[in-house]
Amino acid sequence: MPFRFTELELPGVILIEPRTFTDERGFFMETYKHRDYAAAGLTDAFVQENHSRSTRGSLRGLHFQRQPAAQGKLVRAVVGEIFDVAVDVRPESPTFGRWIGQTLSADNRRMLFIPPWCAHGFCVVSESAEVLYKTTAEYAQEAEGGLMWNDPDVAIAWPIINPILSERDRRWPSLATLASAHPNAIAV
Repeated sequence: MPFRFTELELPGVILIEPRTFTDERGFFMETYKHRDYAAAGLTDAFVQENHSRSTRGSLRGLHFQRQPAAQGKLVRAVVGEIFDVAVDVRPESPTFGRWIGQTLSADNRRMLFIPPWCAHGFCVVSESAEVLYKTTAEYAQEAEGGLMWNDPDVAIAWPIINPILSERDRRWPSLATLASAHPNAIAV
């Protein structure tokens, strides 16, 4: 099989390791094959692909979209290295507020599937990084939501100290504020 699928400590978050073929020219790998993904339980179709480039210390996130536009994501770094994070934002979930982080890089070629019920973010730990990610729903501004990157109740162990953030990412609320002030705000 061209992929190894490993469910991580946060059920539904899947680490995907593609089989890579290397020779004197470089390498070749399949990054997505519907049949193999479906056999591993990843049956949603991807409808949009995004590409970002960021410099060392940049942090993007934590973002999610509410229904009916909640997005599952298949994330990989094609240049450089990132620390990629998923946080369960389902208030009724036994893992609400828990996070999982993985190092994704051009060298390790790992990918992470992040379910639609997670907030997602990453930080760049190399000089720069380029990230590609497929989504299961198109971007919808009206469905956009976010979570404070350094929420002390979530306590993500980011490998950077003073990240470079967008103005929007500086303003996201804590998970507790989001859940109490807007009960349907995180209905993913």
